Amino acid sequence: MKAVILAAGEGVRLQPITSTRPKHLIKVGGKPILEHCWRALKNCGINEIVVIVHYMAKSIRDYFGRGENLGLKITYVEQEAVLGTGNALSVAEPYVEDDFLLVYGDLLFTEDAVKRVISLHETKKPAATIAVIPVENPENYGIVELQNEKTVKHIIEKPSREEAPTNLANAGIYVFSTEIFKKIKETSASARGEWEITDAISLLLDEGRPVSAARLLREDWFDIGRPWDLLEANRWALMRIEPKVLGRIENGVHLIGPVSVAETARIRSGTYIEGPASIGEESDIGPNCYIRPYTSIGRKVRIGNACEIKNSVVMDNSHIGHLSYVGDSIIGESCNLGAGTVTANYRLDAGTVKMSVKDTVVDSGRRKLGVVLGDCVKAGINVLFMPGVKVGCNSWIGPNVVVYRDLAADTMVVLKQELKKKKLSS
Repeated sequence: MKAVILAAGEGVRLQPITSTRPKHLIKVGGKPILEHCWRALKNCGINEIVVIVHYMAKSIRDYFGRGENLGLKITYVEQEAVLGTGNALSVAEPYVEDDFLLVYGDLLFTEDAVKRVISLHETKKPAATIAVIPVENPENYGIVELQNEKTVKHIIEKPSREEAPTNLANAGIYVFSTEIFKKIKETSASARGEWEITDAISLLLDEGRPVSAARLLREDWFDIGRPWDLLEANRWALMRIEPKVLGRIENGVHLIGPVSVAETARIRSGTYIEGPASIGEESDIGPNCYIRPYTSIGRKVRIGNACEIKNSVVMDNSHIGHLSYVGDSIIGESCNLGAGTVTANYRLDAGTVKMSVKDTVVDSGRRKLGVVLGDCVKAGINVLFMPGVKVGCNSWIGPNVVVYRDLAADTMVVLKQELKKKKLSS
């Protein structure tokens, strides 16, 4: 069975991280989201993949090539414009001949999740099989109503919490017969000018065609939509990797629990690392650092003396100066944080932290949430980032500044100091 992966979208809600990379190339647990997806598919025996791309398509092609390094055969197909999931799937029609798997490429899922969907489809042989997952906030998803345990009755897009017939969300993993392409052609554009897969499935249901529902276990699936979801995605991925300690570990280093250290990484004396955690190639940590659980440190990262990093993602080529604290944060590539930088991650009133997403302030529901820095952010010594702040790419923040509001890309902020001179009396 072939797999079709939808990887055309921009991921606007994840800016500034997606300003310089497609959502699907964001690394969690040391690997891009899309690579986690492909490894799960390969473990299910799926080796041929058709990837629908658009936003920064060249980046995805350049990173994965034709898939030889992963033991896959990857074909890239360009969606001319982002016009919905139905339109994206329609461009794959010339590349599939039989029943095929369709997966949204911004999800994390286990091979068991994929096997559940394929197994049910092969047993029931319906026109389509859709994975469903129980969620706490049905108003944020397409909700699937069942007429029995394994048969779809209706799909409702983002109903109000009161009107949601179930809490079973469309999980973005399907198996389709080629009949779906005909139904996509029969659908109309939504109010947003997009063609959706769920509208095509609804046409199948209207004609009495059988559509099965495969229930996934909550721990086998994770959806990444907002910046703080990357922290949970990183946790999800780290808990599933096999730890290997290959790098240069100096005397006096303590590695506790599942810790992965790449072959060319260096961990200096006095450093204490609690897993699950991952240290990438050519990174240099310490001395005397404390790396706490659920932290991923990318390639060529330098963490200076006496720093503490907790539940964070630090991307490639970034430098965190000595005596700094980074907690519950996403640090983009090639950032440089001066000595004594602090990312505050807890409100004084102990309330949940809010963050701006697509120009709307959203309650993250998290009591611990630090900052999200785009690529190439520079911070001088003793900069303090307040909880929930986002800073755009290529911004500079001068010494001793307290950043309590979001900063756009290419912004420079300095603290104006007023000096008073007075002659000392003799």
